[in-house]
Amino acid sequence: MSAPTSVVPVRLRSALVLAVCFAVGLVAFGWPFLTRPGTALDTSHSGDAPMVFVLILPLLVAVILAELTSGGMDAKAVAMLGMLAAVGGALRALGPGTAGLEPSFAVVILGGRVFGRGFGFVLGAVTLLVGALLTGGVGPWLPFQIIAAAWVGFFAGCLPRARGRAEVAWLTGYSFVVGLVFGMVMNLWFWPFASYGPETTFVAGDPFTANLSRYLLFYVTTSLPWDLGRSVLSGLVVLLAGSALLRALRRASRRAAFDAVAEFDLP
Repeated sequence: MSAPTSVVPVRLRSALVLAVCFAVGLVAFGWPFLTRPGTALDTSHSGDAPMVFVLILPLLVAVILAELTSGGMDAKAVAMLGMLAAVGGALRALGPGTAGLEPSFAVVILGGRVFGRGFGFVLGAVTLLVGALLTGGVGPWLPFQIIAAAWVGFFAGCLPRARGRAEVAWLTGYSFVVGLVFGMVMNLWFWPFASYGPETTFVAGDPFTANLSRYLLFYVTTSLPWDLGRSVLSGLVVLLAGSALLRALRRASRRAAFDAVAEFDLP
């Protein structure tokens, strides 16, 4: 059976930091749904996005530092993280926003699968940041993209153990589903703050189920066709090249010997 190498093992300190990252992300995306009845949302995430950015970046650094100081991550792991993030960022620059096609998601998913959920979390976040800097796609949406992409990499490392065709099938299905879910989550950074019509507009203070039905209608009629491009491309990349890429990443992992314990012989 093939299991993640856990280059960034989720130990106690990093688990606590990851929990805070998840909490920040959930609040950043979901706070409009917690508004009181009759409350009017007259602001947008363009105002609170810098605060989310300021919160999430130190937390990502804290995940890495927690493992560096505890010996769970070394220079080889940092180098692997930088290399994969650079590849993912470059792939994102090839077709930024074109029909939703984002091949960089395959890198995040495969990296999270091979090297573990902690590595996947950081890889997803850094890949989106690098891609945004390369393409000039820096805006109020960026911190939300960073959070959502980090979740993509994290949950890729949480998939059940498998090998061969079964593993590729798991990753292909995950790639297709997560391509849709990423878009569905990302819409929340702007949807509650705009008016689209009574059937698809967020109403502050309405029951969660009522707003959810409006959002689903909005998603199906506007965002779904765009997100299908991301899902199909990510799934095809993993289906056609996933087996070879997984072998290459695992070969690199074995040669790097991330799990090896350094020993020194005293004369």
